[in-house]
Amino acid sequence: MTHKSSFILPFVAFAMALLLNSCGSTEKIIYLQGADTLNLDKSQYLYDARIMPKDLLTITVSATDPEAAKPFNPGKGGYQASSGGGGNQLQYLVDNDGNINFPVVGTLHVAGLTKRESEQMIKSQIAPYLSKTENPVVTVEMSSYKVTVLGEVGHPGTIRVDQEKINILEAIAQAGDLTMYGKRDNVHLIRVDAKGKKEIHTLNLNKADIITSPYYYLQQNDIVYVEQNKTKIDSTAISSVSMWFSVISFLTSMATLVVSIVK
Repeated sequence: MTHKSSFILPFVAFAMALLLNSCGSTEKIIYLQGADTLNLDKSQYLYDARIMPKDLLTITVSATDPEAAKPFNPGKGGYQASSGGGGNQLQYLVDNDGNINFPVVGTLHVAGLTKRESEQMIKSQIAPYLSKTENPVVTVEMSSYKVTVLGEVGHPGTIRVDQEKINILEAIAQAGDLTMYGKRDNVHLIRVDAKGKKEIHTLNLNKADIITSPYYYLQQNDIVYVEQNKTKIDSTAISSVSMWFSVISFLTSMATLVVSIVK
């Protein structure tokens, strides 16, 4: 073996090690690995958000006779009233027990119901106050549906969800996607259930079975936190050390200059 080849070999080995390391690291970057082997059930795509305490609901009642529906659409009271092109819309804050105080009928328990279920329930409650020929239309909307995405994403912050349905991939996309320093295999979902109990779940976005997870669809007020990976932590530490070396070098140079001037 020549002296030249013995000098080059270590560099070749080092380059190969870097290449192998980079190939391995791609497994931590690619989303939904193994999707071709995943057995998906169509029913898993059917998701309806359920009303929870502290939700803000917009409820309107329509009838063929506007006067008959008027008592259920008051212009004041409740949590907040606002006027729009379709008339007065009254918003109701769901209390800690999951109830709202609805005009005429009184207290209604809505927590745990989907929008559709709550509309049917309210319709049945107001039916006795209307004529038998009347077939009212009740519309319920969740006005305060939002989720928060924090950590190693492009645009961390709170996302308001108009369609009352969002999955974790959509939320991350709206937050600007994970940066190269985000841990895709260790994403934390912080959730508060209807009874106020806090839960933390760890999700792996690298695996395709995230689609079948019960946490794939986000609930209102969920918090998604993306941790920094080791590369980002190490680079931050190195940057900090480099900064201090620069400061020390600058101070040393200044001290040397001052001593030279004094002499």
